[in-house]
Amino acid sequence: MMPLPSAWIEANQRYVVAALAVVQCRLEAALARLNGEAFDEERLAATLAARAAAAAISPPPALLRVRELFGLSAFQYEILTLAAAVELSSTIGRLCAQLQNDSRRAAASFGLALAVFPDAHWSALAPDAPLRRWRLIELGDGGLTDATLRIDERLLHEVVGVGGVDARLRGCVQVPGEDAPPRLASAVDEVARCLDGPSCPTVVLTGESAPARATVGCAALQRIELDALVVRPARANAVDAFVTLVQREAILRNAGLVIEHSATDSAEHVELAHALTAGVAGVVVSSDGNFVVRGASVHVALPALDAGGRRELWERSLGSAAAQLGGVLEELISEFRPSAEEIVRLGDEWRCRVEAGEAVPDGEHPLRARLRADNRAHFAGLAQVIAPVADAADLVLPAAQADTIAQIEAHVRYRQVVLDDWGFAGRDGRGLGIAALFHGPSGTGKTLAAEVIARRLGFDLIRVDLSQVVSKYIGETEKNLARIFDAADRGGCVLLFDEADALFGKRSEVRDSHDRYANIEVGYLLQRIEAFRGLAILTTNLKQVLDPAFLRRLRFVVAFPFPDVVERKRIWQRSFPQATPCDRLDFDRVARLQVTGGNIRSIALHAAFLAATEDAPVSMRHVLRASRDECVRIEKAVTAAEIGGWT
Repeated sequence: MMPLPSAWIEANQRYVVAALAVVQCRLEAALARLNGEAFDEERLAATLAARAAAAAISPPPALLRVRELFGLSAFQYEILTLAAAVELSSTIGRLCAQLQNDSRRAAASFGLALAVFPDAHWSALAPDAPLRRWRLIELGDGGLTDATLRIDERLLHEVVGVGGVDARLRGCVQVPGEDAPPRLASAVDEVARCLDGPSCPTVVLTGESAPARATVGCAALQRIELDALVVRPARANAVDAFVTLVQREAILRNAGLVIEHSATDSAEHVELAHALTAGVAGVVVSSDGNFVVRGASVHVALPALDAGGRRELWERSLGSAAAQLGGVLEELISEFRPSAEEIVRLGDEWRCRVEAGEAVPDGEHPLRARLRADNRAHFAGLAQVIAPVADAADLVLPAAQADTIAQIEAHVRYRQVVLDDWGFAGRDGRGLGIAALFHGPSGTGKTLAAEVIARRLGFDLIRVDLSQVVSKYIGETEKNLARIFDAADRGGCVLLFDEADALFGKRSEVRDSHDRYANIEVGYLLQRIEAFRGLAILTTNLKQVLDPAFLRRLRFVVAFPFPDVVERKRIWQRSFPQATPCDRLDFDRVARLQVTGGNIRSIALHAAFLAATEDAPVSMRHVLRASRDECVRIEKAVTAAEIGGWT
């Protein structure tokens, strides 16, 4: 609602004074009749003429506008005016008390109104009549004619020209404060066309974030010359009263409603939302779930925030600080997909820091670190967030596998260029995610390779805890998976499904309901893998048990072979940090032991503890004992050819 000009406010005050003068004159006339005294009728005619003259303003006075909006009869208008007059004039209160022969009753009553005003009718205060239907007045205790009549506080403020949302609606009804960004202009146009149609359907908005949906809904309502109120239904002790107050507020403000709905809302909230959609012209439901309207409706999905939209928001919120980011800004745009509101909040915050003279520390840029930190909370309870520390030199692989690992990194690093800038995403929206399978014996470096990729990209490694994801309750597994992928879609992470055969195994024949729902879970998972725009790495020791349909959706399949003697020597050399004191370790000899890289690292660590216990450098004697212990643990028989001559 636009602020009213001061000239109108003054003119409205003059009308209120004139209307109160009419009420006072009628009360004095009634009191004169009661006392058998004469009353000057010309004075009454003069006050009526003055009220009529004061009404000639544009927009009309608030009292007359309320009469028109709620369809009040002449008598109902006089009742409302009387109730307002009692609050605004102590003189009128005293006259009411005198007419009711009770000094304590300086208030209006229906019986008093029936006796004082012309064209009186009993139906004026019927339960469905506007005064009570819209809670314009409040009835006190007692019979209908004796009960005290008080004007509702929100209506009193309206009458005197003071705006503001009803105090009882604070916290659940808001007035919008910002315009829709240019990137959502087409959505605003579409919603406005729907709202302005002959059937006046309810528009259900989905997609993007709740604030973005609310902004679009408000802008569309304003496009069709309605103000907007954003409503978040809350728990209400009196549901009917809450709905009435919201709808009354919409009528008073000539506003449509943007009703916020969430898939997690209680049944009570949903019923409130349904009740609010009735009786108001221009309703938009902002929903992150499936809201079914009872009546005519149109569904509009907001477009996802793409790289161009993210760039626009970052540059606008950062202002002059954007130029100082250099290549970091490109990383923020391509690697992270926060909501529009998060971008604006972080951009504004960083601009303020730069303007205050804050220096950028060495290492990862604070904005990038902040986005990674914010994303971690979304994986709580379902996945382990790992800050990768493995170095690329720690990963010892044959040349072909090392080249494929480098290709995977390149696909992630340049995905925005290829998919968005070069148009491949618009050509085919399927299979845009980068999914890789790492398979091979345990300890051959599959998880280590995932950690190396994540570190080189500057991402977190998200190890999915399958025991937390898979649920015995029908439908819960899909919900858990949805939470994981929704969080991962925000960017800045690599998803790692370790031992993935437990979840991605071949779909079974349907023998009972559990088989059917297990297959549904796998199907849902395959769908999310295909749509995921990030990097998902899956590791398994048992490639042969994986679902063929799943394998076809993978962009990379990397075999991690058992390391040969040359590779084992390189792994041994990398297993002891430079600070470790070593005494004549023979890496050519120890490389003859046929174990995996994971076993070698375990042996090196165990040998270091044995040496530390003796306060001695690590020697071949320590490595030999540690190797024997490891082979016992993994149930491997050791030959003399492998460990001969180690001491």
